[in-house]
Order: sequence, then structure tokens, then C-alpha cells
Amino acid sequence: MSDFTHERFPEWVLGVAGGIVGITLIVVFGVRFGILPARPTAPDVRAENRVAIIRSADFVFADRADGALIANDAKTGKPALVLEPGSNSGFIRGVMRGLMRERQLHEVSRYGAVTVTQWADGALTLKDASTGRIVELGSFGRTNRAAFAQLLAPGVHVVESIEKMQPNGPTSPDDNSSVGKVLAR
Repeated sequence: MSDFTHERFPEWVLGVAGGIVGITLIVVFGVRFGILPARPTAPDVRAENRVAIIRSADFVFADRADGALIANDAKTGKPALVLEPGSNSGFIRGVMRGLMRERQLHEVSRYGAVTVTQWADGALTLKDASTGRIVELGSFGRTNRAAFAQLLAPGVHVVESIEKMQPNGPTSPDDNSSVGKVLAR
């Protein structure tokens, strides 16, 4: 085994590491306190470029007693989307869980509407007016973006199965429990 007891660590390496840490702190605090310009956010860029809204709708999300997540149209109160427990809806549930936590921190109602907006530049956003938070849904990938995009389908909303509430299944053609039933707006 070699003995390193008589070797010294190069002091210049410590100087370089300290310089990098110092520059990083200067930049972070410079941006934080407005001395240096911050990168514009996506909403800032859209506002500056006057990007048009293609489609927008407000939804109120709520949990049902059996664990389903329901998205109701805020204007009509009708269900726009029902995600059953165990369905492939983890992204929507995760985003809404995060928004609910933020609402708790801001001490605002958890039943306020959120706005889903499709922009002319292809972006899809979710805005919580009660907290001011905007979620850029495209940054989570195409599949996760599509989970929220289905809420803005032109003229129709897809409602997944809610047959678990009715053990005998649908009772009429107008029953909302049909799998994949399409409701007109």
C-alpha cells in the first residue's frame, strides 16, 4: 500500500472550486434580487408574442367516495371526465394532488376551478386562478399532455366507466355509466 501522509492536496483546486461556488451564488442572488435579468417564462413569451388561445375551458376536480376523480365543467356542472380508481390516470391525479397541496398552503378553497387552455403555438396549460400557478402540460411528454387535452375535445367530453357505482350496469341508453360514453356539451 502506498503512503499519502506526506502529499499535499493542490491548493489551486480548492481555489477553483471556491470560485465556481462564488460565481454561482452571485448569479443566483443577482437574478433573485433583480440585478441580473431572469429568463422569461413560457407565459411571458406567449404574452409578448401575443399567442392566441385556440380553446379554453374551466373545470372543477373532486374526489368521489369510491376513489374516482371527477372533472366537472365549471359552467354547466356536468361531468366532463370520470377517472375510476385503478384507471391509467396517474398523471392527472398527480397534478391535481400537487395543486390541492398548494391550495392548502395558500389557504384557499380546494373546489375552485382550474382552466385548461390550448394555445396557437401548440402549448397546453393548466392554470389555477386561486393560487396563480400555471402548469405547462407539454413539458411532461405527449402522453401526459394528452390526458388533459381530452378535456378540450371539440364538442364532446369522454366519460370513462362509472359502473362500479351501479352493480347491475347501465339501466338505460341515457345512463351516464356506459363505458366510453360520449356526452355532448
